[in-house]
Amino acid sequence: MKILTFILLLAILLFVNSADVKRASHSHGHVKRSYTAKAQFKRLHPCPATGESRGACPGWIIDHIKPLACGGADHSSNMQWQTIAEAKAKDRWERKDCQISIE
Repeated sequence: MKILTFILLLAILLFVNSADVKRASHSHGHVKRSYTAKAQFKRLHPCPATGESRGACPGWIIDHIKPLACGGADHSSNMQWQTIAEAKAKDRWERKDCQISIE
């Protein structure tokens, strides 16, 4: 009975993990971002332009320090505020150097 229970739990864990991997990406190869992680980052690091922890931050975006496409974590500790100009420059090299392959 213990072996059967173990096998059933293992099967459930494998199914849940495979579903999470499929949910983690869009059909276009982009990794979905965690709303919770972004909200946590904003609480810890208010907008440089407004000082607010909620809402829009004019001229600034939240960027992943190590890009998601390069294996970076979608966690508040891997996020930073960036000006839109800085973000565009960083995006250029990220697209070139960090490609993800999602089947």
